Amino acid sequence: MKQKNNELTPLAKKSFWVRLREEKYLQVMALLGIAWMLIFNYIPMYGILIAFKKNFFVTTPLFSKKFFSTPWAADGGFQHFIAFFKDEEFVNVMVNTLGISILKLIFNFTLPIIFALLLNEVKNMRFKKVIQTITYMPHFLSWVVLGGILTTWLGDGGLFNELLIKFGIIDKSISFLAYPKYFWAITVISDLWKELGWSAIIYLAAISGIDQEMYEAAKVDGASRWKQIWTITLPSIAPTITIMFILAVGGLLNTNFDQILVLNNPLNAPRSNVLDIYVYQTAMRGMRYSYASAIGLFKSVIAFILLFITNKITTKLNDTALF
Repeated sequence: MKQKNNELTPLAKKSFWVRLREEKYLQVMALLGIAWMLIFNYIPMYGILIAFKKNFFVTTPLFSKKFFSTPWAADGGFQHFIAFFKDEEFVNVMVNTLGISILKLIFNFTLPIIFALLLNEVKNMRFKKVIQTITYMPHFLSWVVLGGILTTWLGDGGLFNELLIKFGIIDKSISFLAYPKYFWAITVISDLWKELGWSAIIYLAAISGIDQEMYEAAKVDGASRWKQIWTITLPSIAPTITIMFILAVGGLLNTNFDQILVLNNPLNAPRSNVLDIYVYQTAMRGMRYSYASAIGLFKSVIAFILLFITNKITTKLNDTALF
């Protein structure tokens, strides 16, 4: 038995060049993917240098003598980072960003899991497909379209105002997007409406891979449906939940730029001015490209730190990690 385990497979006996020749078509496909990553993911990282330059203009080519001759920013190249930390908008921007992101992490991460568990319990396949279609559909609409719909529904005389007045909850119409205090709730609920069904797909796929004999054995032992969910379904999809949680925490500073861009306005700016919007306005309107690049780099560094820490914690807790 020991001798059999130590035997080399025919594939392992072949040299690297022989295998490369035999798998040339697969290797070409892999090389195309690697080339795509290099061109669109790694080479653009050279632009990080903009964050450490004193001034950068769009007309300055990145790979040019003019770019290299551009003076470095003060304070050892960290002038723009320090300026951002001292900016009067820094606290407000970070509070809005973290506030919206944490609320989305609490509700928009957990509710798709609950929805997938509940949908898995539906035995009527026709009804189940109808629910899936209804909940999946908003995902395929862009935020430009949904933003227009929400602006109409939440405006004076809109659908929500009519319903709230009809049920006696409010006395007169409210322009919800004109009040900063409603913005976080609108953002979280509208994002949940758009992505609930789509986010549940991966959990439904994980549930479908659970061995059905485990449920049969639980039924024989007299376990209720709730007991089966708690002792079989949730532990079985725990690795999937863990991976999704790591990714969600890593993107904690991402507040869905498209959504915020179409819903924000000068009236709700105190609650809608998040990090992504601040970078966009600084770069596109203020023409401060180096400053905006520094903020974007700061955001990426924080995202990496959060991802690394969460990955370490989940590894110790349930031995599941992204890397």
